[in-house]
Amino acid sequence: MIDNSAKPGSGPAGLAGRTADALDRFIDWFGRGTAWTCLLIVLIVATNVILRYLFRIGPVSLQELEWHLLSPIALIGMSYALRHDDHVRVDILYDDFSPKVREMIDLFVAIATVVISVILIKLSFNFVYQAYAIGEGSPDPGGLPHRFLLRAFIPLGFALLMLQALARGIRSVLVLKGAV
Repeated sequence: MIDNSAKPGSGPAGLAGRTADALDRFIDWFGRGTAWTCLLIVLIVATNVILRYLFRIGPVSLQELEWHLLSPIALIGMSYALRHDDHVRVDILYDDFSPKVREMIDLFVAIATVVISVILIKLSFNFVYQAYAIGEGSPDPGGLPHRFLLRAFIPLGFALLMLQALARGIRSVLVLKGAV
């Protein structure tokens, strides 16, 4: 019988590491899409400014689209920021801790982030459903319809954040166990 646990990338640590890598790649895919959304919002703002100041036209739908696009940028961007360790942290204290203490803090934060994300996902479903059920749209004439699509980024964004926190938690456990 062959012992596969001796091969690199196999066994529980290998499977956990590959799972964390897969979650990271998934978040990166969404993050790259969100980066294109940033370019799109710049183009929309520029178009809106040109229309307003050169042609005296100010479509409400374009103005609303500007702030509608901020939602996916923020809600998807937070998981991408966590993925690349660009999130806000009190590094003044964190940097002075030993690597083991830092990993324990990262594990605690990952667990707390997963729990908070699950709660927010659960609470936001009704918020999204209500907008869908009543066919909520913009109250402004010429505004955008289907506001539930915008609200749907709340559970999606926190689901992505939860997945990224899970990946970070897996890595912290692996480091604390000495498997990495």
